[in-house]
Amino acid sequence: MNTSEVIEILTRGEIDVLGRIVESSNQALLVSVTWNNTSLQACYKTELGERPLWDFPEGLWRREVAAWLLADYMGLDLIPVTVARDDGPFGPGSLQLWIEETTGDHYFTLSDRDELAAWFRSLVTFDLIANNTDRKSGHVIFDGHRCWAIDQGLCFGAEDKVRTVLWDFGGTEIGPTDRAALEVAVTVPDDRLSPYLSLDEIAAVRRRARELLESRYFPEPDEDREWPPYPWPLV
Repeated sequence: MNTSEVIEILTRGEIDVLGRIVESSNQALLVSVTWNNTSLQACYKTELGERPLWDFPEGLWRREVAAWLLADYMGLDLIPVTVARDDGPFGPGSLQLWIEETTGDHYFTLSDRDELAAWFRSLVTFDLIANNTDRKSGHVIFDGHRCWAIDQGLCFGAEDKVRTVLWDFGGTEIGPTDRAALEVAVTVPDDRLSPYLSLDEIAAVRRRARELLESRYFPEPDEDREWPPYPWPLV
């Protein structure tokens, strides 16, 4: 099934709730989505099930959608297809294609695999310009063939405060593939992300992309800043 077909099913299909994802800090639900006799499983995150945060407005699910749209625009195959739905059984929210973890692996158990290094470098590139404040090791999952990045709800704040476990690449030069992705990110139009982010947040994405291109190197964690550079818990 190609991406366009997945988008159509998630966008137009009938949603049936299968159960709650107990590991989620907010109320994430496992659902089945059916369109034209084809069904997919998805993760349904709703505004109704969110816990209020002082540093992010309500509607974290919008940031999940914006993350997929930005990564897709940049040509980075990092995040499962994620769409917005305003007609879900528990109100507006995001639907993200469900990825079945087959090994229980996460970043810390996968980071020394050479064949995954390019994917991880692209994820670092994305997280830096998306200003991901919660890239835990467990937010990288493995389906037995490849990695996926999930849980992008705490991204895109206008104030720079990346918190991630992926600092291993700090101080290394940004490669051609990721530089090309950054050059595309500099051009992301407002209207691609404005249904989900403020104009200030979108402008900050472009600014961070320009700054990374100018620096040519991935930054290293700053232990002296006001905000810790690592999430908690780490996994």
